[in-house]
Amino acid sequence: MKYRIGIDLGGTNIKAGVVDEDNRIVAYDTRPTDADRPFAEVVLSMAQSAKDAAAQLDLTLADFPCLGVGTPGSVQRKFGKVLRAGNLNWYDVPLRDELQKHVSTPVYVGNDADCAAAGESIAGAAKDYNNVLLFTLGTGVGGGIIIEKKIFSGGDGLGAELGHIPLVFEGVHCTCGIDGCFEAYASVTGLIRQTREAMAAHPDSLLNNLAEERGVVNGRTPFDAAKAGDAAALAVIDRYISYVAAGIGGCISIFRPEIVLLGGGVSQEGAYLMDPLNERLPKYVFGSAYNGVPMAIQATLGNDAGVIGAAYLDIV
Repeated sequence: MKYRIGIDLGGTNIKAGVVDEDNRIVAYDTRPTDADRPFAEVVLSMAQSAKDAAAQLDLTLADFPCLGVGTPGSVQRKFGKVLRAGNLNWYDVPLRDELQKHVSTPVYVGNDADCAAAGESIAGAAKDYNNVLLFTLGTGVGGGIIIEKKIFSGGDGLGAELGHIPLVFEGVHCTCGIDGCFEAYASVTGLIRQTREAMAAHPDSLLNNLAEERGVVNGRTPFDAAKAGDAAALAVIDRYISYVAAGIGGCISIFRPEIVLLGGGVSQEGAYLMDPLNERLPKYVFGSAYNGVPMAIQATLGNDAGVIGAAYLDIV
């Protein structure tokens, strides 16, 4: 049996997994990232997490072809450097070289959304397709591009930032510093902002009642209120899905993937999101009337996608 090993590094947790020949995770180790620690300490924890995951199968890291890491932020794959990862407070850090000090097998580093896209392409919802776009609708909007089963990240390795394509001219300010990004409108953060604006404009709506009952406004608030027939919530969801369709549609026109995958928290709404999204996509895709539009479907691997994709970074 040949195994691979990957790490999905997040702002909250480090997740290391051993992947078998059937692309199943057969050993797992997770521990807190504690991102406020010095960079070198976080990297040491990453190495230990990988070693402990391997040890569950009586293996050492020397038994694997590589150790792959998916990390948030802007990543130069060629050099294994993270230029900027805001939720880790990392700026221009040599992740590959630092991790290589603690492990005997070659280290490869990639962007976490790229790794998730690769994982879905290898073992998930896109395993039967060669050309894939992945969007993660979470706190931000992550993006991954797979072309002929390979990660596409541009000439300098910093491409595929699909969440930061301009969507609205001089629109809402994005955390990246640009105004009007797709992320500012299609992320859970953007959805919450739109929900709060509707709550202020419609104080008698079910949105306000749900927020008061639950003590929080989150990504589920407008969806739950819309499913109950609340007019203000229905308007929020209608506009939100249009934003998502416009951003994805523009990317389809550029890359013409065979399939589009959606992951992240909002994707858990399933058909309630996917059905109207697929109905609207043709409006925003060049040549849709005569060339059709690839389907948008829900990603299937969840948190495992990043680990599986990272484990294959030496060949994808």
